[in-house]
Amino acid sequence: MSKIVIALGGNALGNQPSDQIRLVRDTVKPIVDLIKKGHQVIISHGNGPQVGMINNAFEAARKSGVLKHGMPFPECGAMSQGYIGYHLQNALAKELINQGLKQKCVTIISQVEVDPNDEAFQTPSKPIGPFYSKQEAETIAEATGYIMKEDSNRGFRRVVASPKPIDIVEIDTVRCLVENNVIVITVGGGGIPVVKDGNGYVGVPAVIDKDFASQKLADLLDADYLFILTAVDCVSLNYGKPNQIDLHELTVADAKKYINDGQFAKGSMLPKVEAAMEFASEKSGRVALVGSLEKATLALEGKSGTRITI
Repeated sequence: MSKIVIALGGNALGNQPSDQIRLVRDTVKPIVDLIKKGHQVIISHGNGPQVGMINNAFEAARKSGVLKHGMPFPECGAMSQGYIGYHLQNALAKELINQGLKQKCVTIISQVEVDPNDEAFQTPSKPIGPFYSKQEAETIAEATGYIMKEDSNRGFRRVVASPKPIDIVEIDTVRCLVENNVIVITVGGGGIPVVKDGNGYVGVPAVIDKDFASQKLADLLDADYLFILTAVDCVSLNYGKPNQIDLHELTVADAKKYINDGQFAKGSMLPKVEAAMEFASEKSGRVALVGSLEKATLALEGKSGTRITI
């Protein structure tokens, strides 16, 4: 039996709750197929569209005067973890029963510790929330202290830092559940970014890349596999060009070379490859897989996806 951390992309879950309920019915089927084969599965997921929707709703309410203040971004992240987990839990529970399995599943609203001295805090670059005119952005910045930057010539948006994860606060709870054969959904959207504050933690306005958070989760649980699932079947060179080359086996050394050559797009395939490299490098025998959800079982068998190893 292998221990597998599966990182689902937030875009695979839909932009609206009704879409998400429909989509997760199909999302969980290949996951339950892996469980039925005897593998131990832990699930993480993105939350880009979902947390954006929540943030936009509160910003719109603030802008219209319905609310005096917007919702802090860590709380928006917690809300997205909760409702995505709720939908995944329900879909998983039903599919498990459909396939004659008796396992239980649970969502852990998780906090992920970051370093307050991470350089990312000096250069916030991750856009969140709605677009504003320059004048609106200046007014918001003055009133709230938010950093506002122009985004893709479509207007100004708030930007926050994207620091690297250094620990998962609830990891012992997650480990205990996993050891008792419970399917755990955790570090949703990269987790709620927090820094130490005395004997506790305090949330910070930031976005942790879900692939790096998933890598940290897989490392701390000593998983055998990290599946980073995406919209394409494998990692490619010259992606989208006539000379595209699909990669089915990739060493960490070759991946570094391709990164230096600028082969992987920032905010897209690059963090997936980097997280996979980091996981595979931590311990001999580990395998990171990048591929499509529909072919997850084939990827485990080496018949699809990109296998990244030392």
